[in-house]
Amino acid sequence: MLRTASRKTAAVAAAGAAALGLTLTLAASGPAAAAAPPRTAQAADTVRTDPNGRHTAAEIHRFLASFYGHHGPGAWAREHQVSDYLKDRAAHTEGYDLLLCAQNTPREITIGKVTTAQSAGVGWATVTTLWDGGYRSSFTAYVGLESRPIALQDVDCGQ
Repeated sequence: MLRTASRKTAAVAAAGAAALGLTLTLAASGPAAAAAPPRTAQAADTVRTDPNGRHTAAEIHRFLASFYGHHGPGAWAREHQVSDYLKDRAAHTEGYDLLLCAQNTPREITIGKVTTAQSAGVGWATVTTLWDGGYRSSFTAYVGLESRPIALQDVDCGQ
């Protein structure tokens, strides 16, 4: 008897919750909801946190972390996410990979804190590479704050 009453109570509660949900959905779809178009994932991705539409330090950090990955940029990133200026410099640099400031592939890559200079229109971060044997090396990567699409603008190997 108790078990049957529990099932009936649960069924009534579920029906009530469904009716409430339908009521709220209908209320939300009234004239006020129809006035604003729904936000799509694409529209949400274009929302900028900088009032001037420039890349923020957080965006630059995400870009550099994605660009360099764990072992360095791949062919697609080198072709599509590097400025023409830097591509030209890299093409004329013999003996090492300018984008990694190294001759070989690192074991691991980390991106440091990003600094932005609004007046110069650039953001930069220290990129640290870890090599076999525990050796660490660092260089600076630069990204234009207004580059569309976001791209690596330059590197300073510090040599």
